[in-house]
Amino acid sequence: MTQVYKVLAAVALLAIAAACSSMGSPAAVQVSDGRLTDKAGMTLYTFDNDPAGSGKSVCNGPCAKNWPPLMASVGDSATGDWAVIARDDGGKQWAYKGKPLYLWSKDQKPGDTTGDGFRGVWHLARR
Repeated sequence: MTQVYKVLAAVALLAIAAACSSMGSPAAVQVSDGRLTDKAGMTLYTFDNDPAGSGKSVCNGPCAKNWPPLMASVGDSATGDWAVIARDDGGKQWAYKGKPLYLWSKDQKPGDTTGDGFRGVWHLARR
C-alpha cells in the first residue's frame, strides 16, 4: 500500500510543478528555443534605450509603428519577472525583467529574428 501512496505523491508533485511553471509567464508569451515569442510565435525584442526597471517605454510614436509593443490586456497583472507598464498613449505593455517587450514589423513569420541586433540596440528577448 505504501508504494501506491508514493506514486500518488509523485503524481501530485508533478501536477503542482506543471501548474507553477505555467504561471511563470503571461498567456501572451511563449518560449521557443530560449527566445520569448508572442502567442502567434512571433519573436519578441528588447530595446537598449529602455532603462531596465523604469516602468516606461521610450519607443513611442513612429518607433512603436516599427516596433509594436507587446500589449497587455486590462485585467493582466504583474507576476514574478513579468510586469505591466503604462505607455505614453495610455495603453499597457508587458515587460520582462524590467525591459519592455516589442515585436518587429519586418519579421514576416513565426521564427523570424530579423530585428536582432538592429542598429545595435534591439535584441532578442530571452528567458
